[in-house]
Amino acid sequence: MKRREFTTLLGGAAATWPLAARAQQPAMPVIGFVSARSAEASVRDAAAFHKGLSKTGYVEGQNVAVEYHWLEGQFSRLPELMADLVRRRVAVIATPAGNYAAQAAKAATTTIPIVFSVGDDPVRLGLVTSLARPDGNATGINFFVQEVATKRLGLLHDLVPKAVRLAVMINPANVPTYEVNLREIPKAARAIGLQIQVLNASTSPEIEAAFATIVRDRADALFVAADAFFATRNVQIATLAARHGIPASYSTRAYTDVGGLMSYGASATDAARQVGVYTGQILKGAKPADLPVLQSTKFEFVINLQTARALGLEVPNALQLLADEVIE
Repeated sequence: MKRREFTTLLGGAAATWPLAARAQQPAMPVIGFVSARSAEASVRDAAAFHKGLSKTGYVEGQNVAVEYHWLEGQFSRLPELMADLVRRRVAVIATPAGNYAAQAAKAATTTIPIVFSVGDDPVRLGLVTSLARPDGNATGINFFVQEVATKRLGLLHDLVPKAVRLAVMINPANVPTYEVNLREIPKAARAIGLQIQVLNASTSPEIEAAFATIVRDRADALFVAADAFFATRNVQIATLAARHGIPASYSTRAYTDVGGLMSYGASATDAARQVGVYTGQILKGAKPADLPVLQSTKFEFVINLQTARALGLEVPNALQLLADEVIE
């Protein structure tokens, strides 16, 4: 989908209405859509959110308005943004792909419904009392991050069996997940005999510096931790990995779509669709407290075969058959 088409998807429908016709329409409910990622990296997810909304009878520009806020990993914007949404009393705050965004929304309001998509335990994050009975103004989907790290490491090891020295890129600015990543990823890597070098990066220059270290220290492969900021820099990271000939593993297909070697994780697109469904149900009158937190059941394993060839890697047939998609 091209950027122009994406812009049309997000806001074009309402713009085509005659001004007089729009003036006669009753005020539409407004959804505050807040994503930690960038618009460019979220085309599939935004489309999935719209699909979920449409399942409940809501179409943007016809009977609901959606305000898009793309944080691009700039979490410092959250308090002011959430305060503004609360002040204007939007109907629902939807936070696909963002632990921080969901927590900021929860801190800002106890009355406006919140529909989240988070990669960490929403009970531990303080978003709900329990998964079965959220007991508050928030609900959504837990799409798992840490639980699949071991599986992703194993797939990388199968793809690059000679790799011994593994660089792990983690974002220290993403506090809710940093400590978990720092604990769980090295532990899982050591379990399969990999030597670990942890590299911190929370800005684009720091990503550049991390790759300079990877090249200097001759790491055999790279494991990029699941992180909203990294997802907004997917092109930069995939390009640097290709430039330096480093096999790398990622958490979502946003990377493999732009040339990354492989990705494995819960489907962010499916999670965004469910956020849309729950948002629509709440607009129809459902209460978040009565909607149980769902857990991801759809996972995606994607291999970019063109990148593998450029790196001189032979992808075993068994691994190709295991993949949900092989990009030629």
